[in-house]
Amino acid sequence: MDIQYVDRRGTDCNKWDGQQNMFGEEGLHAMWVADMDFKVADCVQEALHKYVDLGVFGYMRVPDSYYQACIDWEYENHGYKMEKEWIRFSPGVVSAFNWIIQFMTEKGDAVIVTTPVYYPFLHAVTNNERKLVTSDLINDHGNYSIDFLDFEKKIIENNVKLFILCSPHNPVGRVWKKEELRQLLDICKKHHVFVISDEIHQDLVYGKNEHVPSLLAGDYEDMMIMIIAPSKTFNLAGAQNSEVIIPNQTLRDKWDKYVKGIRVLGGNAFGYIAAEAAYRGGKEWLEQVKKQIQDNYQYLKDTFAERLPDAVVSPLEGTYLTWIDLSAYVAGSDMREFMQKKCRMAVDYGAWFGGDRFSGFIRINLATSLDNVKTGVEAICSNLV
Repeated sequence: MDIQYVDRRGTDCNKWDGQQNMFGEEGLHAMWVADMDFKVADCVQEALHKYVDLGVFGYMRVPDSYYQACIDWEYENHGYKMEKEWIRFSPGVVSAFNWIIQFMTEKGDAVIVTTPVYYPFLHAVTNNERKLVTSDLINDHGNYSIDFLDFEKKIIENNVKLFILCSPHNPVGRVWKKEELRQLLDICKKHHVFVISDEIHQDLVYGKNEHVPSLLAGDYEDMMIMIIAPSKTFNLAGAQNSEVIIPNQTLRDKWDKYVKGIRVLGGNAFGYIAAEAAYRGGKEWLEQVKKQIQDNYQYLKDTFAERLPDAVVSPLEGTYLTWIDLSAYVAGSDMREFMQKKCRMAVDYGAWFGGDRFSGFIRINLATSLDNVKTGVEAICSNLV
């Protein structure tokens, strides 16, 4: 099975056609928002075609086979055995962690994140009128680790109520080891900090790295909700389907009460059908995608090492997003001007992930063709050398 690159320009996709809102202009070479430029697995298209050909799009009863496909995937690929009763629906991971913040904390409560981190985490805290607390990861020449002492210190000083964990970590590409997760989560348990674990990139892990579901790392079921989804794994973001995993009955009751209040009790048929088909038949497609991402990363890393030796490219243990420190070449205050006006590229700016101290960084999406990666890499290198 060969994956197929699709030129998405002119298809109303946000990545290529919706740049005005984030960049103030259109027509940039798109290497930003985290979706893929690859056609989905054949099994997904076939399942959706079958449903469309039926020609009736009424209310859908979610079949047991969907839940079983999700359960089987998680167990076979990550060793975590879920039960159907634990699984709840959200249209996306971002919706889910915003909702959990609302029903697990009060306005003014402190919420901690480990920065640099996926910027909707930051927005979820501030938009819901909670106090944002940040604990920076330790950066050792692009290799990131958790500053456990600072993390615990910030929790105590700010009376933190909730932690949003990113595992694997976006944007730095870390796949946390079980020992790291246990140390982090034990600190939260000690100080009665509730944990939301965003594990949307769980299937995008490379080499000898192994994703450990946070609920499998120890006894944390009464203090954690874990969120997974097929959207990053199988390029199904537009289908709007994610799974919220809640083993604890008390926490399930809180979730159920909240979603009844906002009347979001299930998703659309297309999302369920696409997800089930992908979980059942998408493994071979995923392996091909991961190989392409690794090839793209290696090209970028090797080219930068040769032409921009002072650029720091973080190791890609997981996700398809590479984190690059260009501060040796471009001042943070000049990064937007450099990337858009000189390179004509749309990338995610480092400052978005936690503030100006990250303004010398960019995040690049590698889930595209090698030719697209070459175009972006050449634009950066040729404007700096």
